[in-house]
Amino acid sequence: MPSDPSVTPDPGPASDVVLRLQAGSLAFGDRTLWSDLDLTVRPGEFLAVLGANGSGKTSLVKAILGLQPLSSGQLSIAGRPPRRGSDLIGYIPQERRLSPTTLLRARDLVRLGIDGQRWGPGWPNAGRGRRVQQILASVGADHLADVPVHLLSGGEQQRVRIAQALATDPTLLLCDEPLLSLDLNHQAAVVGLIDGRRRSHNTAVMFVTHEINPVLPYVDRVLYLAEGKFRIGTVDEVMTSQSLSTLYGSRIEVIRLGSRIIVAGIPDIHEHEHEHEQGETYNSEVVG
Repeated sequence: MPSDPSVTPDPGPASDVVLRLQAGSLAFGDRTLWSDLDLTVRPGEFLAVLGANGSGKTSLVKAILGLQPLSSGQLSIAGRPPRRGSDLIGYIPQERRLSPTTLLRARDLVRLGIDGQRWGPGWPNAGRGRRVQQILASVGADHLADVPVHLLSGGEQQRVRIAQALATDPTLLLCDEPLLSLDLNHQAAVVGLIDGRRRSHNTAVMFVTHEINPVLPYVDRVLYLAEGKFRIGTVDEVMTSQSLSTLYGSRIEVIRLGSRIIVAGIPDIHEHEHEHEQGETYNSEVVG
């Protein structure tokens, strides 16, 4: 019998799991974003997190970062409770242009990833300086070390943010819509860097996105959130007309065009969006 994509297989020993969410629920007032969510992410796995505005993607990210408590259930990162500033997690945010008043150079931004838990700028340290240069070189950004961050292009800024996220040698890379506002070439470069890291260091990747096509060649599984429900499984299990129609309770068409996936008929749920989910974006007609 085919597996139920909403059911996560037995994750095995805790030592083999980077992230474990058991019977997780999150609600604000009378609105439940998701409930009874069981999820495990293993070392080296690439998990794409999809969903329309207000589906709970942003709140899931906040819960993993230790910024939002669950309404019920248990969440652990490498066997530990989530907490702010955990060095187990490398966080890559959405691409946002920085103000010209920002005085930080690329090397300063990466150093914050190392020294961020310390008060003040810290004393100059040759070892940390070499470490920063090595991290920048690992993402092809060592030549940008002394460039003010606000002068970098969107793609260059994201490259430096990836370097910052790698500063603590994390076991989990949490990527929150890192491709927004980037052109196709920069999208491919950013995804390639992230995938290269997970392959070279067996780092788990949770990639929150409104568009699966840029990451489609790399995805092992998909977590799709919609209307308080979810599906977990491979791309072929989750990204189907039947699966998404069941999630949304209305007819959704999923079409394969070569190596791309097109989704049509996603209902407009912006009017139901909760204030805690503001900022999520999603193309309600086409995924990709």
